[in-house]
Amino acid sequence: MADHLDAPTPLDEHRKLAVFAGEWNGEEMAYPSRWTAGGPATSHVVARIALNGFYLIQDSVQTRDGKESFATHGVFTYDRDDRAYRLFWHDSLGYYPPSPASGGWAGKSLILVRGSLRGNARHVYEVVDDNTYSMKIQFSPDAEGWADVLTGVYRRIH
Repeated sequence: MADHLDAPTPLDEHRKLAVFAGEWNGEEMAYPSRWTAGGPATSHVVARIALNGFYLIQDSVQTRDGKESFATHGVFTYDRDDRAYRLFWHDSLGYYPPSPASGGWAGKSLILVRGSLRGNARHVYEVVDDNTYSMKIQFSPDAEGWADVLTGVYRRIH
Protein backbone atom coordinates (compact mmCIF):
# COMPACT_ATOMS: atom_id res chain seq x y z
CA MET A 1 0.00 0.00 0.00
CA ALA A 2 3.00 2.32 -0.29
CA ASP A 3 2.16 3.17 -3.91
CA HIS A 4 0.22 6.36 -3.13
CA LEU A 5 1.30 9.86 -2.26
CA ASP A 6 0.27 11.40 1.02
CA ALA A 7 -2.03 14.36 0.56
CA PRO A 8 -0.29 17.68 1.20
CA THR A 9 -0.93 19.42 4.49
CA PRO A 10 -1.05 23.16 5.16
CA LEU A 11 2.23 24.89 5.86
CA ASP A 12 2.89 27.49 8.56
CA GLU A 13 2.38 30.09 5.80
CA HIS A 14 -1.17 28.82 5.25
CA ARG A 15 -1.86 28.82 8.99
CA LYS A 16 -0.68 32.42 9.27
CA LEU A 17 -3.78 33.52 7.33
CA ALA A 18 -5.96 32.47 10.29
CA VAL A 19 -5.22 35.82 11.92
CA PHE A 20 -7.91 37.26 9.62
CA ALA A 21 -10.51 34.53 10.28
CA GLY A 22 -13.63 35.54 12.18
CA GLU A 23 -16.44 38.04 12.05
CA TRP A 24 -15.53 41.72 11.92
CA ASN A 25 -17.13 45.17 11.82
CA GLY A 26 -15.24 47.86 9.96
CA GLU A 27 -15.20 51.63 9.74
CA GLU A 28 -14.12 52.56 6.23
CA MET A 29 -13.34 55.54 4.06
CA ALA A 30 -13.93 55.30 0.33
CA TYR A 31 -11.88 57.89 -1.55
CA PRO A 32 -13.16 59.67 -4.65
CA SER A 33 -12.25 57.65 -7.71
CA ARG A 34 -13.65 56.71 -11.08
CA TRP A 35 -15.85 54.18 -9.22
CA THR A 36 -17.30 56.31 -6.39
CA ALA A 37 -17.72 59.85 -5.11
CA GLY A 38 -16.15 58.74 -1.82
CA GLY A 39 -17.20 59.07 1.80
CA PRO A 40 -17.41 57.14 5.06
CA ALA A 41 -18.83 53.62 5.16
CA THR A 42 -19.23 50.65 7.45
CA SER A 43 -18.47 47.07 6.55
CA HIS A 44 -19.30 43.63 7.85
CA VAL A 45 -16.64 40.97 7.14
CA VAL A 46 -16.91 37.21 7.62
CA ALA A 47 -13.77 35.14 7.00
CA ARG A 48 -13.10 31.46 7.57
CA ILE A 49 -10.35 28.94 7.07
CA ALA A 50 -11.57 26.32 4.60
CA LEU A 51 -10.64 23.38 2.38
CA ASN A 52 -8.43 21.51 4.83
CA GLY A 53 -6.71 24.69 6.02
CA PHE A 54 -5.29 25.80 2.67
CA TYR A 55 -7.54 28.84 2.13
CA LEU A 56 -8.99 31.85 3.90
CA ILE A 57 -12.34 32.72 2.34
CA GLN A 58 -13.49 36.26 3.09
CA ASP A 59 -16.80 37.93 2.27
CA SER A 60 -17.60 41.55 3.01
CA VAL A 61 -20.53 43.89 2.54
CA GLN A 62 -20.05 47.65 2.71
CA THR A 63 -22.90 49.98 3.62
CA ARG A 64 -23.07 53.68 2.81
CA ASP A 65 -26.05 55.95 3.43
CA GLY A 66 -28.09 53.01 4.73
CA LYS A 67 -27.71 50.73 1.70
CA GLU A 68 -25.26 48.17 0.34
CA SER A 69 -22.65 49.98 -1.72
CA PHE A 70 -19.90 47.42 -2.32
CA ALA A 71 -19.38 43.71 -1.70
CA THR A 72 -16.32 41.50 -2.04
CA HIS A 73 -15.35 37.84 -2.10
CA GLY A 74 -11.68 37.09 -1.51
CA VAL A 75 -9.87 33.77 -1.49
CA PHE A 76 -6.41 33.91 0.08
CA THR A 77 -3.82 31.12 -0.02
CA TYR A 78 -0.12 30.44 -0.04
CA ASP A 79 1.43 29.12 -3.25
CA ARG A 80 4.02 26.64 -2.04
CA ASP A 81 5.58 26.33 -5.51
CA ASP A 82 6.19 30.07 -6.04
CA ARG A 83 6.54 30.79 -2.32
CA ALA A 84 4.10 33.69 -2.50
CA TYR A 85 0.70 34.53 -1.10
CA ARG A 86 -2.17 34.80 -3.57
CA LEU A 87 -5.46 36.66 -3.41
CA PHE A 88 -8.26 35.78 -5.82
CA TRP A 89 -10.52 38.85 -5.62
CA HIS A 90 -14.05 39.36 -6.84
CA ASP A 91 -16.24 42.37 -6.13
CA SER A 92 -19.53 44.01 -6.97
CA LEU A 93 -17.90 46.24 -9.59
CA GLY A 94 -17.98 43.15 -11.79
CA TYR A 95 -14.41 43.17 -13.07
CA TYR A 96 -12.67 39.81 -13.21
CA PRO A 97 -8.91 40.00 -12.55
CA PRO A 98 -6.77 38.23 -15.18
CA SER A 99 -4.63 36.74 -12.41
CA PRO A 100 -4.54 36.73 -8.61
CA ALA A 101 -2.79 39.36 -6.56
CA SER A 102 0.59 38.16 -5.32
CA GLY A 103 2.84 39.13 -2.46
CA GLY A 104 3.91 38.38 1.05
CA TRP A 105 4.33 39.55 4.60
CA ALA A 106 6.39 42.60 5.52
CA GLY A 107 6.42 42.68 9.30
CA LYS A 108 2.76 42.67 10.41
CA SER A 109 1.44 43.55 6.93
CA LEU A 110 0.32 41.20 4.19
CA ILE A 111 0.84 43.09 0.91
CA LEU A 112 -0.65 41.76 -2.33
CA VAL A 113 -0.48 43.42 -5.78
CA ARG A 114 -2.34 42.63 -8.98
CA GLY A 115 -2.41 44.22 -12.39
CA SER A 116 -4.96 44.49 -15.16
CA LEU A 117 -5.54 46.57 -18.26
CA ARG A 118 -7.18 49.20 -15.99
CA GLY A 119 -4.08 49.56 -13.83
CA ASN A 120 -2.68 48.06 -10.64
CA ALA A 121 -4.27 47.38 -7.27
CA ARG A 122 -2.45 46.89 -4.00
CA HIS A 123 -4.15 45.34 -0.95
CA VAL A 124 -2.44 45.91 2.41
CA TYR A 125 -3.76 44.04 5.47
CA GLU A 126 -2.01 45.03 8.71
CA VAL A 127 -2.47 43.12 11.97
CA VAL A 128 -2.88 45.65 14.78
CA ASP A 129 -3.62 43.10 17.53
CA ASP A 130 -5.62 39.88 18.01
CA ASN A 131 -8.91 41.76 17.66
CA THR A 132 -8.07 44.50 15.14
CA TYR A 133 -6.64 44.82 11.67
CA SER A 134 -6.48 47.57 9.10
CA MET A 135 -6.83 47.31 5.36
CA LYS A 136 -6.24 49.59 2.45
CA ILE A 137 -6.79 49.13 -1.24
CA GLN A 138 -4.72 51.39 -3.43
CA PHE A 139 -4.66 52.03 -7.17
CA SER A 140 -1.82 52.98 -9.50
CA PRO A 141 -1.73 53.22 -13.27
CA ASP A 142 2.00 52.37 -13.27
CA ALA A 143 2.57 50.43 -10.00
CA GLU A 144 4.76 53.26 -8.70
CA GLY A 145 2.60 56.07 -7.30
CA TRP A 146 -0.19 54.59 -5.17
CA ALA A 147 -3.44 56.38 -4.28
CA ASP A 148 -5.85 55.14 -1.61
CA VAL A 149 -9.19 53.86 -2.93
CA LEU A 150 -10.50 52.33 0.31
CA THR A 151 -9.15 52.22 3.86
CA GLY A 152 -10.61 50.64 6.96
CA VAL A 153 -10.11 49.45 10.50
CA TYR A 154 -11.84 46.19 11.45
CA ARG A 155 -12.66 44.99 14.95
CA ARG A 156 -13.49 41.41 15.83
CA ILE A 157 -17.09 40.69 16.88
CA HIS A 158 -17.10 38.47 19.98
